[in-house]
Amino acid sequence: MGRRTPLYQQHLNAGAKIVDFAGWDMPINYGSQIEEHNQVRQAAGVFDVSHMTVVDVSGTDAQRYLRHLLANDVARLKEPGQALYSAMLRTDGGVSDDLIVYRMSFGYRIVVNCATRDKDLAWMNSQTDGFEVAVTERPDLAILAVHGPSSIETASALLDQTTGEAVAGLKNFRGEELGDLFVARTGYTGEKGVEFIVPAEDAAELWDQLLAAQVKPVGLGARDTLRLEAGMNLYGQDMDESTSPVVSNMAQTIAFEPADRDFIGRAAVTDDLAAQAQGNLPELIGLVLEGRGVLRAGQAVSTDRGEGQITSGSYSPTLKHSIALARIPTGSTTCQVDIRGSVTEVRIVKPNFVRFGKKVFE
Repeated sequence: MGRRTPLYQQHLNAGAKIVDFAGWDMPINYGSQIEEHNQVRQAAGVFDVSHMTVVDVSGTDAQRYLRHLLANDVARLKEPGQALYSAMLRTDGGVSDDLIVYRMSFGYRIVVNCATRDKDLAWMNSQTDGFEVAVTERPDLAILAVHGPSSIETASALLDQTTGEAVAGLKNFRGEELGDLFVARTGYTGEKGVEFIVPAEDAAELWDQLLAAQVKPVGLGARDTLRLEAGMNLYGQDMDESTSPVVSNMAQTIAFEPADRDFIGRAAVTDDLAAQAQGNLPELIGLVLEGRGVLRAGQAVSTDRGEGQITSGSYSPTLKHSIALARIPTGSTTCQVDIRGSVTEVRIVKPNFVRFGKKVFE
């Protein structure tokens, strides 16, 4: 038996198929993965993401500490509620984890991946020397993500008038502290939506209210196809400690200015950018197969510049054909994939396929 979120019984009540996910008993689906995927693209679905690790960072040096720890610059968060996406790097430039950081009234809140919890907390604590800072894990909190075209309107209607208006008025990558409730316009699907971070004891009531409002439960299976359509990386597949953010389509999340901010891994990723510009490092791109066949992680890729590999691939329920992310030689213009021994032509596109339910590549 693995670890369980405060919503485990709610998953059983909804008919979930439970699987092991990084040591957690989590719902892979509640019946049809494709129906759950389409529910998020067409209406609203709710995900239990309480297995993610919430870490609060406070103290007089909280900002200075995070400006050293993260590749993106938290000094860009000028007021409580603002958020940004960042990599947390090793000294050699490898991606230790990717995360969301929120500016809070008390300091900062970080949400990291559950599979990297132990190493992340150890790394974060090992870097506190010289900083007046407290790094506090918050296992007392649960996270519910509500996404889809009608998600914000539906979720807001469940709250009291003042809270509902605050949620309805949130801009993208902004959050709001509402007593014990924190709500943010962040997510992993390429749709409109909100994420509720709530006390664990309140999670089941909110879940039940959402289901009563015809928001459907969505499992990890559809969460993966949704994030792939949105061109979002999955840690452990599309990047990890062995890969630089430069080769993971994350260079835009590295804040190199101001030049005197000496964040961990800065020298390494600076060298990686130069190497990629010279064609000596690969890039993460999108692949499209509009004919028969399914692109899968691990499949070999051949291009006019050399060899590569698919890091994530699946059938796209929205586009009705297969898509993938792949790491291939920089500057490649043609590409073939070995699908069960058959060499198949695929198109190279920007690594973003669907946004707000619509195709976005040419």
